Order: sequence, then C-alpha cells, then structure tokens
Amino acid sequence: IDNTRRNIGTRISGHIGYTVGDKGLEEGAIDITFRGSAGQSFGTFLAKGIRLRLLGEANDYVGKGMNGGEIIIRPPADCTFVWSDNTLLGNTVMYGATGGRLFAAGRAGERFCVRNSGGVAVVEGLGDHGCEYMTGGVVVGLGSTGRNFGAGMSGGRAYVYDPENVFPGRYNNAMIGIERLADQEEIKRLHALITAHQEQTESPRAAEILRNWKATLGRFWRVVPHPAEAKPAGKPLHEWADDKPLTTPTGGF
Repeated sequence: IDNTRRNIGTRISGHIGYTVGDKGLEEGAIDITFRGSAGQSFGTFLAKGIRLRLLGEANDYVGKGMNGGEIIIRPPADCTFVWSDNTLLGNTVMYGATGGRLFAAGRAGERFCVRNSGGVAVVEGLGDHGCEYMTGGVVVGLGSTGRNFGAGMSGGRAYVYDPENVFPGRYNNAMIGIERLADQEEIKRLHALITAHQEQTESPRAAEILRNWKATLGRFWRVVPHPAEAKPAGKPLHEWADDKPLTTPTGGF
C-alpha cells in the first residue's frame, strides 16, 4: 500500500452493509495484511468481520466511523527505531467510531478518538485533545498524552500509562476526573486488553509493561467522567464490544 491509496476497507464494508446489514460477517472472515504507508482514512467505516493489518504507517482518519472489525498497525520487523517513541498514525483516529478495535504499536497524532462512542483502542502515546467529546468505548494509552485530554468527554473509559507522573497537568478537568485503579476485575480486564495488544502487534512497550505488571499498574491513571451533567453513556468496560467479555483467545478477541 502507498499513501495514494485512501479509504482502504471502506468499499468492501459498504458491500457487507448492503448484503448482510449491521450484523456484518463473522469475526476475521476477511483478513488482509498490507505493507507500506497508507493514505488517509485507512479502515474508515469498517464493518464487522474485517481485519486490516498494516506493517508500516498510516495517515489521518484511521478508523473514522468504524462500526466493527479490527485495525492492527505496527512497524515492519526490520525497523531500527523505538516503536513507542515514534508516530505511526496521523490525526483524528477513530473519529466517531461506534465499534471495532484498534491496536497500534506506536504513537498517534492529535484528537485521538474524538467522539468515539463504542470503539476500543490501544495506542502507545497520543497528541493534544485525546478523547475529546468521547461518549463511549475504551481507550488505553501506553505512553504520554498531549494537553487537554478528555475535553467534553461524557462517557466511556480511558486508561493512561504515566510513569513520569505528568498526566495530572495535561487533562481537562471540566468533565472528567482521574484516579488510580483499585477494582480487581477492572484490573484484570485492563491486563487482558494490553495482553491482546501485545499478541496482535508484538509490541515491546506492552511486553515490558506486562513483564513488570505489579510495578507498572500503579503508574496507570483511570479516566472517568464525573459531573452529573456528563451523563456517562455507552457500555461498561466488561461489555466493551460486541457483548463479549474482555478475554484474550488466540488471534485477538
């Protein structure tokens, strides 16, 4: 794939919608691997049943409006840079997503998961305005965020790995609060989601966090909408996608 190829996955998602409607196909029914640099809107409006793997990088609007399926992005095996220190995805990733899962073994740009209402994403760092106006879904950040995280966030959950303890100065406290994790079931589900990310991408950052889990757990922040006017929406974490529990069978979940 190269950056002149845009909206990859969108046309076939449209055919699935016309043929079988919102129920989509069985998980992983269509599994495609790309190598290179994807143009804008990779996996836009992705339907249930499609898995897109990209060994390389992608431009803006990855997973915009996605309804289901999986997008997996990681560097090629022969890369020489540190994955978690470098940007693999552009801006406005998973804008308006209503479902599906994204695993990205690298950083994303600004406005990650804006207006996300049901998608699940694991990324290894993101820019300014992450989770802006988010109403549902789950976001796990395994690296630093930019400023103004969670502005207008009224639902869903986010988890931010913050070993340098800088996140308290980077989130917008108008509608969200942050706290450490305490619930053991929620901790297990977060561990399972990071494990799935590592299995899908072979991420060194995820492997390091899991290897030192007892120490790294205390460096995660749990982000939740807090005021009454926020009216949190969307499914709780244990029902985060497709009415399935947060488990990690082979090949994703």
